Amino acid sequence: MLLTHLLQNLQVLEAQGSTAIEIGQIRFDSRAVQPGDVFVAVLGAVVDGHEFIDKAIKNGAAAVVYSEGVAFNYSLTMVRVADSAEALGQMASNYYNNPSADVDLIGITGTNGKTTTATLLWQLFTALGYKCGLIGTVENRVGEEVLSSTHTTPDAVRLHELLRKMADAGCSQVFMEVSSHAVHQRRIAGAMFVGGVFTNLTHDHLDYHKTFAEYRDAKKKFFDDLPKTAFALTNADDKNGLLMLQNTRADQYSYGLKKPADFKAKIIENSLEGLHLELDGAQIHARMIGEFNAYNLTAAFGVAQLVSRLSKSSRLGKSEILTVLSNLPGAEGRFEYINHPSKQGCIGIVDYAHTPDALEKVLETIAKLKKKTSRIITVTGAGGDRDKTKRPIMARVCAGLSDQLILTSDNPRTEDPAAILKDMEAGLDAEGQKKTLTIQDREQAIKTAIRLAGPNDVILVAGKGHEKYQDIQGVKYPFDDKEMLLKFFKEK
Repeated sequence: MLLTHLLQNLQVLEAQGSTAIEIGQIRFDSRAVQPGDVFVAVLGAVVDGHEFIDKAIKNGAAAVVYSEGVAFNYSLTMVRVADSAEALGQMASNYYNNPSADVDLIGITGTNGKTTTATLLWQLFTALGYKCGLIGTVENRVGEEVLSSTHTTPDAVRLHELLRKMADAGCSQVFMEVSSHAVHQRRIAGAMFVGGVFTNLTHDHLDYHKTFAEYRDAKKKFFDDLPKTAFALTNADDKNGLLMLQNTRADQYSYGLKKPADFKAKIIENSLEGLHLELDGAQIHARMIGEFNAYNLTAAFGVAQLVSRLSKSSRLGKSEILTVLSNLPGAEGRFEYINHPSKQGCIGIVDYAHTPDALEKVLETIAKLKKKTSRIITVTGAGGDRDKTKRPIMARVCAGLSDQLILTSDNPRTEDPAAILKDMEAGLDAEGQKKTLTIQDREQAIKTAIRLAGPNDVILVAGKGHEKYQDIQGVKYPFDDKEMLLKFFKEK
């Protein structure tokens, strides 16, 4: 493909050399550059791609796109743009012939609920006979084909490659988790969304965004950038819900359980057997559990109604949407529960909750649903190389809402697990310390929780959810919370 074509819809500030040259691939990692590729120098969160222009050229780059002031004396084509990260996304879209224009792309953003809402939508539309794409934390899907996922939102080149694969496979809709990192780093540049969904906003990722305001504004930018032909659906009950829509050009809609909303739900009954909801005036029994899932189901219902209005061929009926929603299991590792085979009424719950708010919501849900005599035993930790300020808060929340707390290792990454646990212990008062054990080895922590549990007790293993590994010093060791529960449940 000609570089001229890749640069379409970009504001080129300066160009040296001809842009009418054939390009192999678009690269933003100098190590991956091969002869004939174009290297896009992006200022990343950790490294600045401009420092690797020389290496990219030595590896055979035919052209370089950059945005910083670069002192160079190169004979190849050099193109300066205002924002090379933005340019990378648009170039990738051009390279894959604007794939997002060939599907209905819906983005879901927020602190909690992104994975469940996106998964519900993929499950819903698939059950209704549509071929759909899913891009998210747990997995990527092209119809029924499962592709591995390494980030909540992939890099810009991978994103457009995925979208092209989905469009070529006949996907009509793509449901995509949009992280605050992805918005800030322009990983979604060049993608055309027909809709955006806001779930909620709570304490998270302050290691990256530094302040809550910066984190909030990264979420808000996603809605600011939506085109006027799109829809923006927000959580009316979240205090930041209306703020997200303040400057959007998109058509505005809301959903909720408490305040007036375009798509309204009411919990009639919430039990370990599921949710009985009144949703948009109709009653459904859903397999999913908890108030937070009532929000996720309502958001999914709202999106289905709004996407249906985009369809030129057929409109989905409310009754068929609700019938399918009532039978959906939701996402893996999100409030998944397992009955103990021998301890009567004892259950284990695996959940991805890894923020103070998510832990509070899960534990409050368990407290409402458990029997009066049941105890809550919580096993949790905190990830390394991530927001340290939430660690003591997480421990304090868990101690306050649990009868027994076991602090353990999560994904320590490059940090010392013992130091992470010390950070968590700092949030415990005298009462919290009395009910807390610290067992660094996660397998032993889960085993201990099960041994401590009696009939009708609830064991919550939180933090990792769907993950099948522990990340320790750059090595991912096999580890699955659900498998551990099943293993030790079988022991006498």
